[in-house]
Amino acid sequence: MDDRRNIWALVAVALATFMTYLDNNIINVALPAIEQDLGLTTAGMEWIVSSYILTFAGLMLVGGRLADLVGRRRIFLIGLGIFTAASFAAGLSGNVETLIAGRAVQGVGAALLTPTTLAIISATFTDKRERNVAVGIWGAVSALALAAGPLLGGVLSEHVAWEWIFFINVPLGIVTAALAVWAISESRDPVDRRLDLWGLVASTISLSTLTFALIEGTGRGWTSAPIVTALAIAVVTAAWFVTVERRIEHPMVDLGLFRDRVFSGALASLMLWAFGLFGIYFFTSLYLQGVLGFSPTKAGLTFVPMALCMAVAAATSEGVARRFGAHRSVSFGMGIMGVAITSVAFFGQDASMLDLMPSFIAIGIGGGLTIPLTATVLGIMPQDQAGVASGVFNTSRELAGLLGITVIGVILTSRQDSVLSDGGLPWTPS
Repeated sequence: MDDRRNIWALVAVALATFMTYLDNNIINVALPAIEQDLGLTTAGMEWIVSSYILTFAGLMLVGGRLADLVGRRRIFLIGLGIFTAASFAAGLSGNVETLIAGRAVQGVGAALLTPTTLAIISATFTDKRERNVAVGIWGAVSALALAAGPLLGGVLSEHVAWEWIFFINVPLGIVTAALAVWAISESRDPVDRRLDLWGLVASTISLSTLTFALIEGTGRGWTSAPIVTALAIAVVTAAWFVTVERRIEHPMVDLGLFRDRVFSGALASLMLWAFGLFGIYFFTSLYLQGVLGFSPTKAGLTFVPMALCMAVAAATSEGVARRFGAHRSVSFGMGIMGVAITSVAFFGQDASMLDLMPSFIAIGIGGGLTIPLTATVLGIMPQDQAGVASGVFNTSRELAGLLGITVIGVILTSRQDSVLSDGGLPWTPS
């Protein structure tokens, strides 16, 4: 019975992961339809995307710690309820202000929900090998969500209505909640720790202001007063966070873990992975539609082979790592990703979907083989701090992904300026 419940607990966690990852990118290809319907300005479109990322990245560390203290299933269900209700409200919104607010509340729910997924896996599958397999499945579902996001966003916005990119979360949320209530056992940090209130405040302010700066820096200018102020606040509150964590008896994050070479190496590799994958995913979507003239549906379909290969590689990564060593499989996967991402730079304005496939498939295989990084981070963190471990993991991934988008955006803007100064035509997404 326990084994069967554990499997259904994994299904519930996988469905929740699918929902939150889906909403990271389902919105992108639907923006033209939303723009036409609501009469959006450029700033409005940016904030429909950014409001979700801002609250999601800024509160994940808090969500992980609350899960450890209050109970992982309880925070899972609270986050799931907030996310589902906010999705329904976003679908009903008739103006841009309501839609942005709904997206921001979605991010709050996702910030509570996402860290608990890996924490529940860690608490449910105590055998190392079973846990690694479960993490591989979790990674495979994440990859499938990356494929489904653009595809579903394109199909629904073209052939149904853009509101359904939010409404589809409602039945998924209800089914996931029912499974979670039955299958997931409650777990928490067994030590009676006080809530590290100042650590929570400092981390939230630092992560939120840093996220804001990364999102808005290119548009507002990196030397503009709002961005300089946001970066300064992020640095000051990060220093405050480190000071608090060093002095408190029960810190939110044990900073001594970062002296562990394996932990720090795994986290650095994870951030490089997110930097490359998120950046290439975001701007390749623009390239497919703005340069190659793909429809939203065709652009979404182009990513499907990449994500399917990533899902297969993620599901089998534990066996590959056990046979060849996690350090070798991860290094091999990172190498494949690096070469494949570099190859995308050589495509021009006449590339076809078939031309892109070898690079996209290689990115997918390489990305999937890096999933043992997740198990490494979870395995090093103490079992009673699994929520914090998941929060650190997901926050690092999200910020590194934002940084990748920012850096590539700066390069793209610089390239456009160079082309314009030479008398050429700028590339702008259609």
